[in-house]
Amino acid sequence: MKRFVYINDDEASKELCCDNRISNTKYNLWNFFPKNLLEQFSRFMNQYFLLIACLQLWSLITPVNPASTWGPLIFIFAVSASKEAWDDYHRYLSDKKANEREVWIVKHGIKTHIQAQDIQVGNIVWLRENDEVPCDLVLLGTSDPQGVCYVETAALDGETDLKTRVIPSACVGIDLELLHKMKGVIECPIPDKDIRRFDANMRLFPPFIDNDVCSLTIKNTLLQSCYLRNTEWACGVSVYTGNQTKLGMCRGVAEPKLTAMDAMIDKLTGAIFVFQIVVVMVLGVAGNVWKDTEARKQWYVQYPEEAPWYELLVIPLRFELLCSIMIPISIKVSLDLVKGLYAKFIEWDVEMVDQETGTASYAANTAISEDLGQVEYILTDKTGTLTDNKMIFRRCCIGGIFYGNENGDALKDTQLLDAITSGSTDVIRFLTVMAICNTVIPVRSKAGDIIYKAQSQDEDALVIAAAKLNMVFVGKNANLLELMFNGVMIRYEVLEILEFTSDRKRMSVVVKDCQNGKTILLSKGADESMLPSAYAGQQTRTIAEAVEHYAQLGLRTLCLAWRELEEDEYLEWSVKFKEASSVLVDREWRIAEVCQRLERDLTILGVTAIEDRLQDGVPETIETLRKAGINFWMLTGDKQNTAIQIALSCNFISPEPKGQLLLIDGKTEEDVSRSLERVLLTMRTTTSEPKDVAFVIDGWALEIALKHHRKDFVELAILSRTAICCRVTPSQKAQLVEILKSCDYRTLAIGDGGNDVRMIQQADIGVGISGREGLQAARAADYSIGRFRFLKRLILVHGRYSYNRTAFLSQYSFYKSLLICFIQIFFSFISGVSGTSLFNSVSLMAYNVFYTSVPVLVSVIDKDLSEATVMQHPQILFYCQAGRLLNPSTFAGWFGRSLFHAIVVFVITIHAYAYEKSEMEELGMVALSGCIWLQAFVVAQETNSFTVLQHLSIWGNLVGFYVLNFLFSAIPSSGMYTIMFRLCSQPSYWITMFLIVGAGMGPIFALKYYRYTYRPSKINILQQAERMGGPILTLGNIETQPRTIEKDLSPTSIMTQPKNRSPVYEPLLSESPNATRRSFGPGAPFEFFQSQSRLSSSSGYTRNCKDN
Repeated sequence: MKRFVYINDDEASKELCCDNRISNTKYNLWNFFPKNLLEQFSRFMNQYFLLIACLQLWSLITPVNPASTWGPLIFIFAVSASKEAWDDYHRYLSDKKANEREVWIVKHGIKTHIQAQDIQVGNIVWLRENDEVPCDLVLLGTSDPQGVCYVETAALDGETDLKTRVIPSACVGIDLELLHKMKGVIECPIPDKDIRRFDANMRLFPPFIDNDVCSLTIKNTLLQSCYLRNTEWACGVSVYTGNQTKLGMCRGVAEPKLTAMDAMIDKLTGAIFVFQIVVVMVLGVAGNVWKDTEARKQWYVQYPEEAPWYELLVIPLRFELLCSIMIPISIKVSLDLVKGLYAKFIEWDVEMVDQETGTASYAANTAISEDLGQVEYILTDKTGTLTDNKMIFRRCCIGGIFYGNENGDALKDTQLLDAITSGSTDVIRFLTVMAICNTVIPVRSKAGDIIYKAQSQDEDALVIAAAKLNMVFVGKNANLLELMFNGVMIRYEVLEILEFTSDRKRMSVVVKDCQNGKTILLSKGADESMLPSAYAGQQTRTIAEAVEHYAQLGLRTLCLAWRELEEDEYLEWSVKFKEASSVLVDREWRIAEVCQRLERDLTILGVTAIEDRLQDGVPETIETLRKAGINFWMLTGDKQNTAIQIALSCNFISPEPKGQLLLIDGKTEEDVSRSLERVLLTMRTTTSEPKDVAFVIDGWALEIALKHHRKDFVELAILSRTAICCRVTPSQKAQLVEILKSCDYRTLAIGDGGNDVRMIQQADIGVGISGREGLQAARAADYSIGRFRFLKRLILVHGRYSYNRTAFLSQYSFYKSLLICFIQIFFSFISGVSGTSLFNSVSLMAYNVFYTSVPVLVSVIDKDLSEATVMQHPQILFYCQAGRLLNPSTFAGWFGRSLFHAIVVFVITIHAYAYEKSEMEELGMVALSGCIWLQAFVVAQETNSFTVLQHLSIWGNLVGFYVLNFLFSAIPSSGMYTIMFRLCSQPSYWITMFLIVGAGMGPIFALKYYRYTYRPSKINILQQAERMGGPILTLGNIETQPRTIEKDLSPTSIMTQPKNRSPVYEPLLSESPNATRRSFGPGAPFEFFQSQSRLSSSSGYTRNCKDN
């Protein structure tokens, strides 16, 4: 599909009627309420509560005032709607500012001032220096005589270095006055979101040019939200406007990610719902039976002789309304609120601020903080993520001679300096390729120094190194390049640029030497793409050995080449290149095919070796996280040996003999199959040898493995703890993440460049590093950090605390709702199973919203262990990874606690007040008071680190309960008139509260004391050590038992029987039969603390792995 944009012609462009109004809002004044309500009621829980609220409007069945449900429901909806409205209003203000910005356009040949939102497709837009580009433009003219301008694209792709944009060849030489009158047509694709591609053609109408077709690329465009820099003015024709710009097409709301804890809460909610239905059916039947047998015998019960057809439904529906509070109505809002606070804690953490750049951490996704504490696999990029992305030229090999081997710095190698002084032809050609085979822009500072603006750190390092070796790139004036070598000015005219692509793995420039008129091809690229292109007679063995040698040192390598072109050859090729550049379909493939014809018979000049140092703290971070049971995969586009050396230096893998690397390679299906089978066999038969086993695979073998041997590769992924994947593409990175996710592992992907975006978005948690490659990864990620070492704190501190707090909050929310519901059920047994409510409507309405919410919300600052202890003992993350704090077993404990407390409250209350001829309202208030007292002590008991704020919230909330009820008791129409005054004046009331607290909390405290003293967990031991202030004792290393593979296991048996992964040993975390975790393989020791319990095995653990 394509569209035609007519330049400076409003009538012809009318069909492209989209104006330039930007709209990122979800709502407007007219659709906010219906649309927001529709979104809220798309959730099952909200639909359920709405149904309950509507049933309460039926006066025949409702046991309480409908306000008891409608009040909290409206309050919760209002909170959610207010948050949405607030966020949308800020989006509206941002849009309004952008839409009302004033710009210059040409209308009827005259420059006119209009608002940016009024720009139409086809308008000519004028920009001045530092102006923001209001829409996507095709450049027509600039203040530079050569038609060049500079743009900053940080708002688009995060890259802060300036980029060059040039006018199309058809516009060269057009006078400034004629630009106002320009007419023509642009044939371009329909709007898309690819910010790196624009394949279009332009034809100017006479008298400007004789209808020649001029091809357009992304180099000829100015995209929306970029800024014009170092250029006095520029003008262009608008081709995409409003939300149809490339940036506008990239906008959108990412699909929400469901955390493991959210999934568990949904399952528990479903279980409670089933339990509720069973209870309602049983009580409904019992109520109808009692009514037909016993109730009619009572003189005070007056049932009609003939009842309507729906009479049998009345009592079950009354119990449904009574039991509806089993599912806490406030849990969704409470979780959203505390998760938002968790995200703020990450942003406020001063220990996660990069002091070098001042970059703070940022949480773009506020809903998945607890998933950080359950990470099992980390998939990481290498360059810029593990390394600093500060490239330093260290060594080189030119013409078979190695430079920099002795002192590790080629720039100080006297042999190389002597070769430069003597004018060695090979060395001069080598330096020339280093200096000008790139897209670097030299800029003069105010002090007169040359500053290089490079899109690639490798290019920046090469140009700087060439300058230090006397080949100084001093200026770039349109297509004219100026070099200063030993005081002599050398000029080259750029004829064509063959840009780098991930498929070609090289870039080239065709230049003309202005001194002798020769046409030369300069190339640089990866060795696997350059060496096969060498001319037939050249011996490349030395070059290959140099590449291998530098890779083993962990250096990044590039091969440099040169070829002199015949004039006729170049002219013939240029015609084909122009034709390929003009096609709209498969342009990139056609250009690559044409480039291949020129990039042949090359003279390989030598190899550059660039050092990319590890970031500070990377080895320590990886070692700590591996102790926490997290597995690491490195996914990189670098050479295999380079990746292995980096992996060794950052504790990714262990050197021999402790570590073992298994290589998967091959260029054919048969070779890869044989290699994969060998590695799998080794993995399966590895027993208790203390070896750190990892596998290495390159992109070619990976593609074959995923296509033809996917099941075997998935089995390998399950068995291995560490993997190094080299020469992989962005799509392959995403595929590897998907494979691990398909086996129900929680994955975290971390990277810093645009090639990591797909991987980051595919993972359960995406982390971007605000690095030197720009902010593409950081913007696409759920979390962005300044340095890799902050990942340790992000996971161990913030992730673990978030998991612990959310686990408590969610289960406590169910506990308090079940407590009040069980009391209602018990009361039904002494009220004729009639569905009568013990509590009045005001109490029920305030119960969830006010009485029990404040202490829980303050639990977001609770810490079971200090941050220092958590960082010192990362092994305790196993408890979070295994889901030890929120699972059916722990939930059953809270369920039993609510049932026990309900029995205590009900029995004591009934025996204390039922025979005193008390009003039912008084009985209900005593029971409610007992619930509030118990919950205050439950929260206090579950709190690990008390602060003034927590004391105020727990005990202040208890005081607030009485203050509110004193106020309600003073209102005659409240239904509670004088009740609290009467109760509080009675000593029996306070004795009842004492008995309820003593009977309810006594066994709980006793059980906790027994477990804390005689059967402590590893966390309990650390807590005791912290409180005593003494050293933490350890047992040394506890080795996990090796994974065992059944002898009769076929190569794909693990995948053919996905529901039984018993061949993979998975140790227990404690004595609980439900606390299981997967094994981390042999050679994965972890220290624990002095305890009588030890890890034991379980053969019954299963994990479902989807068959791919």
